[in-house]
Order: sequence, then structure tokens, then C-alpha cells
Amino acid sequence: MAEFRNYKEENYEEVCSFLIELNRNKEYINWNWARFEWMYEHPEFDKASMNDFGLWWDGGKIVGAAIYDMYFGEAFCGVLPEYAPLYKEVLNYAYDKLKDENGLGIAITDGDAEKIKIAESLGFKKADQTENILRLQLKEEYACNLAENLQIAEFDVRCDTKEFSWLLWQGFDHGTDKTEFEENIQTSEDLCRRPHFNPRLSIAVQNERGEKVSYCCLWYNEKTDYAYIEPVCTVLAYRGKGAAKAALYHALNQVKKMGAKSAFVISDMDFYKKLGFEQDRHYTFYWKEI
Repeated sequence: MAEFRNYKEENYEEVCSFLIELNRNKEYINWNWARFEWMYEHPEFDKASMNDFGLWWDGGKIVGAAIYDMYFGEAFCGVLPEYAPLYKEVLNYAYDKLKDENGLGIAITDGDAEKIKIAESLGFKKADQTENILRLQLKEEYACNLAENLQIAEFDVRCDTKEFSWLLWQGFDHGTDKTEFEENIQTSEDLCRRPHFNPRLSIAVQNERGEKVSYCCLWYNEKTDYAYIEPVCTVLAYRGKGAAKAALYHALNQVKKMGAKSAFVISDMDFYKKLGFEQDRHYTFYWKEI
């Protein structure tokens, strides 16, 4: 019988191991160990409340988890296949402890009739909100073509968190006013304190002045056969020049050498589809209001 405990920071690696095991069949690939790691040091993540994560243990390992996504109001709920009857308890806990003033939303794989049935029995209702997963099979070497004034470089973001944050600020359309950026973003080493970060998979494109104009990061664990893409972005002035494609292709070539057989991304963008990514899984959110 599984034993419940709240999350403690020393459980970090055990949560990653649970998510790796959970995704042997890719059912929860939208919530994998790398998404957890990326979220963990994201500036929007409510790190002060993570003791409210719920963990279920059996035999010294985690077999079920309820984890809010960035902050209260949306949550990941998952159990190992052999602990399927535990799902209802996990979902009840998530609603009780991880909801916000509007309630709680969870994503369930389309076609998972059993989990949908459980969620609906607890008062969750299907919403318009969705999450889509694309997948690329890594079968070839990818050509990283760039204009002469641009070049690819590894970017160890742990060494310059301010430059990294400034690149993401522009790349995700917050504007090009550096004064506004500095007034709104507090950078610190904590932003990049991710234990499984690999600089070989952290790739930037820079211009002739050495300014980073595009970025792609892949996450890979040798215990898995897949890579996870998060994030990819390009500053406005350099879009349409093949910079993001080149950065992504370089990272994919690297991770393929390490042993990855495929790469996943949470997206429905034509950008990825034009590069050969194909539809893999689709998730629909179910919400229970207050």
C-alpha cells in the first residue's frame, strides 16, 4: 500500500526518476522529468509552495505524484501503471491542495477513457484548453546552414544568467527595451541551477558582434531514449533567417550522438512540422471549479 508524504527538496532526484519510469510508454510525455527540471528554476515558478506537492511512496520509490504546474491552479497528476487505482486519491489531493481561486485544471491524454471517467466522477469537466505533443524520429544528420554573419556556439547559461534572461525576454516578445527588462527581471545563479543541464545541448546563434540572437536547449537523460525541447526562441530582428532551425538541428545532432532516438516538443507550430516533426499525442484539460 502506498504511503503519502509531502515533497521535500531532497526528493528532487527521486521525482525525476519517477517521471522517467512513468514515461517508459510516453503516456505522460507532456510532463516528463525535463519539464519538471525546466520549471523548477523558471522565474515564474512558485518555489515557496512546493512542499504542497503530493508524493506517494512504496518500497522506497515514488509511485504517484501531484505537482502544480508553475503555480496553483493547474497540476500534473500521475501514477505508475501498476498503481492505477491510486489515481483517484492523487486527483482528490490535487484538487484539495493545489487549486487556486478558480479551481484546478489537469491535462489527460485524449482517449484515456479510464482517467477521464475518474476525473468526471470527481466533478471535473472537459474544457477547450489543450496541449499538443510533436515528435521527431532522429534518423539522420541535420544540416545547420546559416548566413555568413551568423555562427553557432554552445551557450553555458549558468555563466551569464543576465545575458540568457535578456535573450529569452526578447525571444518571447516582451520587447527590446533593455531598461524595462532590467526593471522587471531579477537574475541570479538560481535561474540556471539545474542539475542535469548539459551545455553541449544548449545552443545559441550569435551575430558578428557576439550578440546571442537565437537559442535552443535540449534535455536528455541517458536512462531514456528521447530528448525534450525547451525552449526555442529568436529575437525579432533575426527571425526568418534560419537561426532557430540551425540551433535546433545542431542540438539534435548532438543529442542523437548521445543516444536519443527521438525528440519531443510541446507545440502545434508549423515551424516544427516543416522540420519533420509529426503529431504524437494530444491532451485535453479537465477543470473542476470552486
